[in-house]
Amino acid sequence: MDGMKSEHYFDWAATAPCDETILRDSLEIAIKYDGNPSSTHAEGKSARKILEEARESCAKSLGLLPSQIFFTSGGTESDHIPLLSVLNSPAKTGRIILSGIEHPALREECAILKKIGYDVVSVNPDKNGFLSPQSIVSQLTSDTLFVTVMAVNNETGCIQPIYEIADAITEATKGKKRPHFHVDCVQAVGKIPLDLSHKGIDSAALSAHKISGPRGIGLLYLSKPIQSFLVGGGQEQNIRSGTENLFGAVAFSKCLEKYYIGDKNEESKKRFEEQKEWSLDFLKKITSLKKCRLVPQMREDFSEKSQSHFSPWVVQAAFSGIPGNVMVRALDAKGFCISTGSACSAKKQSRPILAAMNASREIQDSAVRFSFGSFTTKKAMDELAEAIKEIVSEF
Repeated sequence: MDGMKSEHYFDWAATAPCDETILRDSLEIAIKYDGNPSSTHAEGKSARKILEEARESCAKSLGLLPSQIFFTSGGTESDHIPLLSVLNSPAKTGRIILSGIEHPALREECAILKKIGYDVVSVNPDKNGFLSPQSIVSQLTSDTLFVTVMAVNNETGCIQPIYEIADAITEATKGKKRPHFHVDCVQAVGKIPLDLSHKGIDSAALSAHKISGPRGIGLLYLSKPIQSFLVGGGQEQNIRSGTENLFGAVAFSKCLEKYYIGDKNEESKKRFEEQKEWSLDFLKKITSLKKCRLVPQMREDFSEKSQSHFSPWVVQAAFSGIPGNVMVRALDAKGFCISTGSACSAKKQSRPILAAMNASREIQDSAVRFSFGSFTTKKAMDELAEAIKEIVSEF
């Protein structure tokens, strides 16, 4: 294996090495059916048939209806479409609630909405990185339009109680206008069991390149139609205008079929259980080092109950006296790829997610992220732990 296929690649949360078979097969299909899916001639109709088959396949994998699936350009656009739909509100104002650990796609866009007059409220998690349903519900007002909480945090791996939050919002707004509840599932799909059909989840964002698909294709789940703020040619039921990405849609459908963790996919379920064991062993190895502290510290409780609150594919740790960027470079010199956090914020010095958790400045400066995926091997994880041990011993 070479390049992105290196067995020492541990930055899957940024992007996953591609599934070459799926991408090649999907490209061949896109080349064969190269008409515009919105054209009414024979070539266009043939391409449309393939596009709708991909939509049906995605829906089947996710346990949803094809009419609830919309193809986008990626996770960011799948976050933006439902969020920006608040601009269609007759009142032109209202409250937006987001968690303090959201991806920049939502955090930064909410900052723009705040500048133009929306009442944006950020709800911070507890010190372990978790949001409680009550913390969200306590911020609801009669004019709340939109609530967003990510399913799995991209830096800490914390699995948020999205179903409980959905239920709490529904209960708290009985007899009143219920706000739209959106979930960023970019780090959840294909990584943990996920039920988007849960009543109260109004929309969800997914991205193909996090599960070995191509970049530039995303998926938006909508429980029911909304009025999109951005309009154009009317593709995707007027939800997302623009010529459809047939290659991406086909590839995404194949990746979901292969990697989505569901009752009908025994192979992905088996790999998930395997990763839980491997990550627990990795955690025990690195926490044996005196300078290591897991972030959040709650993860140092190795009980099954405690570990069930975290994605086994993402581990964040801080090494006392070793700045995060130094650890990244030291491991890179040894042939290991890791990161300090979100690739979308890699050039920024701030760590807003850790700050929201009230982590100390030292932890923010030294925390690094190890993220794994379907091609990761136990042998490679053991070698990563050994490389970390060697680096720590040098400081």
